[in-house]
Amino acid sequence: MLRLTLLWLVLLFLSLSSSSARPAPFAMRISCGARQNLQTPPTYVRWYKDFAYTGGIPANATRPSFVTPPLKTLRYFPLSDGPENCYSINRVPKGHYSVRIFFGLVALPEFDNEPLFDVSVEGTLIHSLKSGWTSHDDQVFAEALVFLLDGTVSICFHSTGHGDPAIISIEILQVDEKAYYFGPEWGKGVILKTTSRLTCGTSKPKFDEDYSGDHWGGDRFWHPIRTFGQNADEPRSTESSIKQASDAPNFYPEALYQSAVVSTDSQPDLAYTMDVDPNKNYSIWLHFAEIDASITDAGQRVFDVLINGDTVFVNIDVVDMSGDRYTALVLNTTVALSGRTLTITLRPKKGNHAILNGIEVFQVIAAESKTSAEEVRALQALKKTLGLPNRFGWNGDPCVPKEHPWSGADCHFEKSGSKWFIDGLDLDYQALRGFLPNDISKLHHLQSLNLSGNTIHGAIPSSLGTVTSLEVLDLSYNFLNGSIPESLGQLTALRRLNLNGNSLSGRVPAALGGRLLNGASFNFTDNAGLCGIPGLPTCGPHLSAGAKFGIGFGLSLLFLLLVICSVCWWKRRQNILRAQQIAARGAPYAKARTQLSHDIQMSRHHNHGHARTAAENGPSLLS
Repeated sequence: MLRLTLLWLVLLFLSLSSSSARPAPFAMRISCGARQNLQTPPTYVRWYKDFAYTGGIPANATRPSFVTPPLKTLRYFPLSDGPENCYSINRVPKGHYSVRIFFGLVALPEFDNEPLFDVSVEGTLIHSLKSGWTSHDDQVFAEALVFLLDGTVSICFHSTGHGDPAIISIEILQVDEKAYYFGPEWGKGVILKTTSRLTCGTSKPKFDEDYSGDHWGGDRFWHPIRTFGQNADEPRSTESSIKQASDAPNFYPEALYQSAVVSTDSQPDLAYTMDVDPNKNYSIWLHFAEIDASITDAGQRVFDVLINGDTVFVNIDVVDMSGDRYTALVLNTTVALSGRTLTITLRPKKGNHAILNGIEVFQVIAAESKTSAEEVRALQALKKTLGLPNRFGWNGDPCVPKEHPWSGADCHFEKSGSKWFIDGLDLDYQALRGFLPNDISKLHHLQSLNLSGNTIHGAIPSSLGTVTSLEVLDLSYNFLNGSIPESLGQLTALRRLNLNGNSLSGRVPAALGGRLLNGASFNFTDNAGLCGIPGLPTCGPHLSAGAKFGIGFGLSLLFLLLVICSVCWWKRRQNILRAQQIAARGAPYAKARTQLSHDIQMSRHHNHGHARTAAENGPSLLS
C-alpha cells in the first residue's frame, strides 16, 4: 500500500511538472520549390512544402555551402515577375522570432553567375548580398531577430539588376520575448541582424540543433574559428559540464563554452577583426567560461576588453564574475561604428593570457514604419482590376524599404501616425486595362493620379470625389464612358483635370465648370457626348437621372404595348383571311346543295297540291 501511494505521488509530481513545462516554440521551415513536406538528416527537422509566394519559378538547387540545409529545390524570381517578390506567411503567433533565409544557385547551365539582391523582413532592409558570397559559409544566409505583431510575416527579395534572386529555404523560429535584450534602445521597433557568430577553439561548425540546444534559442549557426592568427593563440577544450549555459532568455548551448582560444606569451593580446557596414550601431556579445586547467581560482586571469581601441570592459575576471570555473559568463555592449572594420581586443592585466569562447555581433536596425493597411488594400484592388503587368511587381509594402518603393507610387511619411501614405500614382501609358474600382477612394492622401494613355473602360467611380486631397487627375485617352460624377465638383483642391479622349457623355457638373473661372486647367475635349460649358455643345433641357430613367421606362412600356397590339391585330387578321379562304374553296358545292334543296322543296309542294285535289273530289270509282 505504501509503495502504491509513493508511486502515485511520483506520477502526480511528474504530471504537474510536465503540465507546467514551457511549451515548444513556434517553428515554420519552408523548403522553397518543394512539392511535398520532408525531413532532413541529421536532426530530421520538418520542412514544409513551398507555399505563400507571390511568384517565381521552382527549380533544382545547387547548394553553395555545406552549411546550407540538404534540400534539393529552390524558388527563383526572374525580373519579368517584377523587381519585388515576397513570401507572405499568415497565422504566425504574435512574438519574437529569428528569421533566416538561405540563398542558392539555380542548377541550370544558363545560370552561371551568383545573383546579387536585397532582402527585407516586414518592410525593413536587413541584407544585401555582396559579390563572392558563395565562397563564405557565413554569407550563404541572412538572419535577423524581429518582433512579429500582426499574425503575419512578409519576407521580400528585391532585384538589383545582377541576376535573379534564388531562395532555398526560409525559417521562422520563435525565441524568448527578452532574447538579446541590450538596453533601453531594445524593443519592438528594433531588428537585430546577425553579422557574425563565432565559436572559438574548434573547427567544427554547429547549429544549436547539432548541439542539442534548447529550441527556444532559435537554432543558431555557430561558425568555427580555431585560431585568430598564426601563433596568436592556442585552442582549449573540455568535456566537463558548463554551468549557467542554457539559461533564459538566450538559451545558449552548453557546447559553446566547452572550447575556447587563449592568447600566448608571444602575442598576449587576443584580437579579432571583421568587416562591418559603416555608420551603424552594433550589439556585441562576448562569451566566456574558464575551462583552462592552469587557472584554478579567481584573480589568476584578469583582462580588459577594447572595441576599436576603446576600453568597454575593465578587469574582467571570468571565475570571479561567473562564480566558478566551468561556468558561463556573457558580456554585452552596443557601440556606434563609423568605419568599415570592427576589432575586438582582449588585453591581459594579470596572468598574461586572455580567454574567449564565442562572439556574436548584431547590426542594430530601426524597424521601418509600414504603409497604411487600408491604402495597401486599395492598391492591391487597383492592381487586380487594372490588370497591372507582372513587370511592376507590386508585392510587399508599397513604400518600404525606402530603397525599393513600388514602381509608379509616390509615398509620404506622416510622423504623427508613424505611417506611410500614398500621395501619388503615375501609371500613364502602361497598357493598363479593366476598370477603376471604388476602393480607389481609400487612398485618402492622394494628391496626383495619372492613368492616361491606357485602355481603361467603364464609368468614373463617384467615390473618387471623396479624395479631397486630389489636386491633379488625368484620365485622358482611355475608354471611359457614362457621365462625369457630380461628386468631382466637391474636389476643391483640384487644379488640373484631364478627361479628354474618352467616350463620356452628359452635362459637365456645374461646380467643375465654375472652377474654370478661377484658373483651373480642365480638358473635356474629344468626348462626343459632353456638353454644358464653353467649348462644348450646348445641352438640351436638363433632366435628372431619375427623370431620364422614368422617361426611358415609359417609352419602353409604350413600345411593349405597341408590340402586343400589333401582334394581336396581326393574329386577328390572319384568322379572318383564313376563314375567307375556306369559304371561297367551298362556294360551288354550297350553291349546288342550295339548288337541290330548292328543287326538292318545289317537288314536295307540287305533290302536295295534287293530293289535296283528290281528297276534295272523293274516291275514284271503277266501273
